[in-house]
Amino acid sequence: MPGTRPGGVTLVAVFAFISGALGVIAGALLMFAAIMAPDALWLGVIQLALGILTIAVGVGLLRGAPIARTLAAIVFVLNLISAIFIIFFQQAQLWSGIVGGILALLGLVLLFTRDANAFFRR
Repeated sequence: MPGTRPGGVTLVAVFAFISGALGVIAGALLMFAAIMAPDALWLGVIQLALGILTIAVGVGLLRGAPIARTLAAIVFVLNLISAIFIIFFQQAQLWSGIVGGILALLGLVLLFTRDANAFFRR
C-alpha cells in the first residue's frame, strides 16, 4: 500500500500541471500562428509535446514514480543553471534569474526531503 504523499511533492506536481497546461496552450497558439508564420509550426509542436510531457511528469509525481522525480530534478537543475547564468550575464533580467533560481532550489528541496525520499522509495 502506498505511503502518504508529502505536501511538497503534491505542490511540485501541481506546479507541473500548471506549467504543462500553459505549455499545451502556448503550443496550440504557436501552431495556430503558423498560418501567418510557418516557422512557428515546429516551435508549437515542440512546446505542445513538452507541455504534455510536463503533465505526465506531474501525474508520475503524484503516483510516486521515481522516474518522474528524476525528470523533475533534472529540469530543476537545468533551471538553476539557467538562473545562475541570467544572474551573472543578463543583468536586465536579474529578478527573473533570482526568482527562477529560488523556485528551482525549492523544487529540489521539496522532492528530496526525508518524507519525499520515503514516498518515492516505497
